[in-house]
Amino acid sequence: MAKQAKAQTPGAAAGGAPKKGLKKELTGRQKAAIFLVTLGSEISSEIFKHLREDEIEALTFEIARLDNIDSEDRDTVLMEFKELMMAQDFITSGGIDYARELLEKSLGAQKAVDIINRLTSSLQVRPFDFIRRTDPAHLLNFIQQEHPQTIALILAYLEPQKASIILASLPHEIQSDVSKRIATMDRTDPNILREVERVLEKKLSTLSSEDYTAAGGVENIVEILNMVDRSTEKTIIESLEEEDPELAEEIKKRMFVFEDIVLLDDRAIQKVLREVDTGELAKALRGVEAEVQDKIFRNMSKRAAGMLKEEMEYMGPVRLKDVEETQQKIVSIIRKLEDQGEIVVARSGEDEMVV
Repeated sequence: MAKQAKAQTPGAAAGGAPKKGLKKELTGRQKAAIFLVTLGSEISSEIFKHLREDEIEALTFEIARLDNIDSEDRDTVLMEFKELMMAQDFITSGGIDYARELLEKSLGAQKAVDIINRLTSSLQVRPFDFIRRTDPAHLLNFIQQEHPQTIALILAYLEPQKASIILASLPHEIQSDVSKRIATMDRTDPNILREVERVLEKKLSTLSSEDYTAAGGVENIVEILNMVDRSTEKTIIESLEEEDPELAEEIKKRMFVFEDIVLLDDRAIQKVLREVDTGELAKALRGVEAEVQDKIFRNMSKRAAGMLKEEMEYMGPVRLKDVEETQQKIVSIIRKLEDQGEIVVARSGEDEMVV
């Protein structure tokens, strides 16, 4: 009889197999609910701001259904999240193969495969992942004979810093062409991406989604141009002004935003202020960070700063569009002074200086 009771104990124990089975049966939503509850309401509310309405409803429903969270289930969910985030960081910094190699060393081969498969089944792997760790000089030799559209496609998917090095090293006659193609690029058919990848590398990077992939655009080329040297930037902009004046103007507008005025040294700001009307300056400073306002006030006399503050205080409501237009006028003045050699706006780690 004792023998029979002993045989029944593992299956009958309240804290034994059923509990283990419960952990295995947790759905993705249940795991997300446990994770959010563990984080607490303050952090979870911030996460909710980035979710769709239907996702918030689904998670709220799951959280409401939770009773007591088993400590083992909680620890399992947190560990899974940690592993996925660690793997995603490895993928972002070095690609799939790099991530798999590091995960195998720390978690074992099978665990690494499971995590990578889980990630790539739900997250899109960035195209041209296999060339992200390639030296820019080698990559330049590899692609400079390609069609400008192909070069543009590759640079649009590279980190801006690496893309800027390659763009600056391309023959001058195609720099503006490549820049224009990046700026006007919108979405690329995954079949075209696969074909370009096939030409560049025998072993293709796996694309996990058939959705069109967004890359390129004006913001992309602005980010790249912000990192090239001033000479290269000027050559490209001048060529674009001849080929596509509207696009060139749009790019120039975004090369230096009003808030970047804090990056100028004091003498440069004083030169800029001599070109700006006090009324327009008061309008431009409406709604900007205190750091920007303080930088301006520090470069004015106490009397002038007081008058400016008074004008800002009594100005009343101003349309956002008017504020942005006034800020853009001041940005244009900054770029004009830079082009004339009156001031130098630092880029790519250079120090600010005034001539």
